[in-house]
Amino acid sequence: MVQMNRNLRNIVGERHPMLMAAADQIFGAGGKKLRPMIVFLVARATANLAGMDDITERHRRLAEIIEMIHTASLVHDDVLDDCSVRRGKQTVNTMFGTRVAVLAGDFLFAQASWLIANLENLEVIKLISKVIADFANGEISQASSLFDTEVSLQQYSDKSFYKTASLIAASCRSSAVFSGMDEEQKQAMYDYGKHLGLAFQVVDDILDFTQSTEQLGKPQGQDLASGNLTAPVIFALQRSPELEQLIQSEFTEEGSLQRALALVSEAGGLDAAMELAEQEGQLARQALGGLKDCPAKRSLELMVDYVLERIH
Repeated sequence: MVQMNRNLRNIVGERHPMLMAAADQIFGAGGKKLRPMIVFLVARATANLAGMDDITERHRRLAEIIEMIHTASLVHDDVLDDCSVRRGKQTVNTMFGTRVAVLAGDFLFAQASWLIANLENLEVIKLISKVIADFANGEISQASSLFDTEVSLQQYSDKSFYKTASLIAASCRSSAVFSGMDEEQKQAMYDYGKHLGLAFQVVDDILDFTQSTEQLGKPQGQDLASGNLTAPVIFALQRSPELEQLIQSEFTEEGSLQRALALVSEAGGLDAAMELAEQEGQLARQALGGLKDCPAKRSLELMVDYVLERIH
């Protein structure tokens, strides 16, 4: 992980010194880097299953690429949402302007695509290329359904897959590809990543209501304020006509957003969303059944616990 962080910073800074300061902000903003960690754990668990002595250089490069793609998506998200703070620190667009932020995100996407091509595995190239398209699909889906109280749980799940789970699922399957796994095990690793990613997104959406601005590193209730209706809101809407009216008003009256935030909890939206997250977590655990018992497999199981326990 230490070497990966060093490599990521150099990939941006060495090619374009003007982006070095942005690179420090992008890769040094305190992120947990769960996605490359998951790549390494799947690599070790599947390598163990294949009887390999160690993971390969392609596994290591894959982890770097996945973090680059994730980070590029965050930089562009902050521009689209006009966010000034992420992880408790100023965003790239706030510090260096929208132009540099867009260029930095574009460069990361392009560089990641080039590095993926150099791994020379068509299956992985297709998997990761689809992820980048999925990001755009997720953003378009979100933008087209702002303040739409008719949005369904399935639409939310699809958007969550595009924006979060797609990358994790593809990275897990790609890691299994580089371990030489058969189709059944590659699909199992994809399923693990998919359900872990969906659980992660649902919990993230719950935290937007339950944590303070200081804990979140961004304003509380930001999604709801911007009209992005997540699982807690969708569940609460089934029981609260008042919440529906407030959302349709787009919170133009003073105090209406605070009232809506309270209604989500009062109508059981948070509890129902947590149950959904736990269901996805259980599906992720089940997908690990074909792996041999080893430290990496146990860590993948604990990763599910970690994702779900962030709520407490």
